[in-house]
Amino acid sequence: MNQTSILAAVLTLLAGIGVFLVACSTMSSNLEAAGSSKLKELFSKASGSRLLGVGIGALGTAAIQSSGATTVMVIGFVNAGILSLRQAATVIYGANIGTTITGQIVALGMFGKSAISTTVLFSALAGVGAFLAMFGKAQRWKTLGGILTGFGMLFVGLDIMSGAMESFAQQDAVIAFLARIDNALLLVALGAILTAIIQSSSVMTSIAITMVVSGLITLDQGIFLTMGSNIGSCVVAILAGFSSSLNAKRTAMIHLTFNVLGVILFLLLAAGIRLATAGALSMGALFAAALPGAPQTQLAMFHTVFNVLTVVLVLPLTDLLVRYVERLFPEPKEPRRTGNEPRLYYLDEHMLRTPAIAVGQLKREIENMADIAMRNFSLALDMICSLDYAAIEEFRGNEEELNYLNKELVRYAVKLSDKRLARRDRLYLTSTFRTVSDLERVGDYAENIVEYADSLRAANDHFSAEAVAEIGTLKGLVESLFQHVVKAYDKSDLKELSLADAVEDQVDAFTARMADNHVRRLTDGVCTPNAGAQYLELSSDAERVADHLINVATTIRKYK
Repeated sequence: MNQTSILAAVLTLLAGIGVFLVACSTMSSNLEAAGSSKLKELFSKASGSRLLGVGIGALGTAAIQSSGATTVMVIGFVNAGILSLRQAATVIYGANIGTTITGQIVALGMFGKSAISTTVLFSALAGVGAFLAMFGKAQRWKTLGGILTGFGMLFVGLDIMSGAMESFAQQDAVIAFLARIDNALLLVALGAILTAIIQSSSVMTSIAITMVVSGLITLDQGIFLTMGSNIGSCVVAILAGFSSSLNAKRTAMIHLTFNVLGVILFLLLAAGIRLATAGALSMGALFAAALPGAPQTQLAMFHTVFNVLTVVLVLPLTDLLVRYVERLFPEPKEPRRTGNEPRLYYLDEHMLRTPAIAVGQLKREIENMADIAMRNFSLALDMICSLDYAAIEEFRGNEEELNYLNKELVRYAVKLSDKRLARRDRLYLTSTFRTVSDLERVGDYAENIVEYADSLRAANDHFSAEAVAEIGTLKGLVESLFQHVVKAYDKSDLKELSLADAVEDQVDAFTARMADNHVRRLTDGVCTPNAGAQYLELSSDAERVADHLINVATTIRKYK
């Protein structure tokens, strides 16, 4: 085998890995788009028993074919306060089990030496899926086509990699070099590093399977590489967790600690087997004896057994693991000032890896923005009625937060719009730009009202008792409207939208009555012209606030 042949084999291997990575991404994104609503519901149920959390993690990961994506979702939920650390730990355990399905699929595809092998049959699905994706009219057919295309391409990439491995297997120098790498710790480290680079334990395991089948490495070497891939897969969680909240860091450390514990346990077990049999048996020999003549299944089954047994052993120790990470990352002795510091509470950049979940978290962030805007509106009304500025710092902090959210949510929504989303999620996303703008305007009108209060205070003026009472009634109406708007927006509830419309009509009627009452009071000399002017501006602004709130609720008609 000359240097040209070696170079060709290397390039072929790179091509196979590239196709395999693209296939994983294509299949994962389409599976997630197809089951986004069910995926959200599934993870919302993770607050039950530990076994339920494991099952949800396994099922969710098997569904979207990415343990990294599942872990990022979990970190996002912990960051948002939806999941506790204990609940997150069990879902992560399950994710490790769910990710082994890819290895089993790869092993299944490598059977068959006849004219039409399973690899050829599965690869053909790439063509079927491409036709569906290109010519299907309905979105569900296009999504199904994307799933089939990704699934078929997995085996196209696998076949390319297998061909490259067979070329390497013909080179004595390559075999001799790999044979010298027999140190378990070195192989584990190599598997971890390679997985961290390609950010996919599934791909690393699949490469190991093809190397074992082609005879490039032994089953034991493949086992240690696979064990290392479990550690390397934590890099995504670490990147997501260590750029977020304290509990997100703890969650990432739970993932890393859990995987490292599993590797340590199995390294000790492998060493124990060799010592007990004086080197006559090894971990690989046991799986080879249990599944003779099928090296691909031997390694795939090890991967599954490794993760399942690790979960069984660590699950009872979950409370200890949580306490360990809490001590490793303790609460700060002097916490930073909270309250009005601008930040995103439910979103981070890593969540873009899981668009279906990111859409749901974006909605929560918008609802949080709505709460802040309404809080400032209420504070502004209280200040203008009492001319008490005790809450002015809170008001200014909220306004700073609203300005920040206005920019950040639009920026995030633009990024999210480039991702593959289910039709309903995409329709919702298009509505968010207007919604964020409406909520920002509510904050602007609250600022206007505080400026009217400044004018009254500067003139040593104030509203009459009757005007203050009317403003209190108006405040109650707008707050009632807000409650119906939030319920309609959160649950896409058309009944709540109808109730909101009815209250908005009451606001319109009441502000018109306020104008009539103002003219009467002005004529009777009850209020000054300056106070009257501020009063009219206030009632007009409150009516516009109600209009913006209704705009937020009516967006549900676009995607209901």
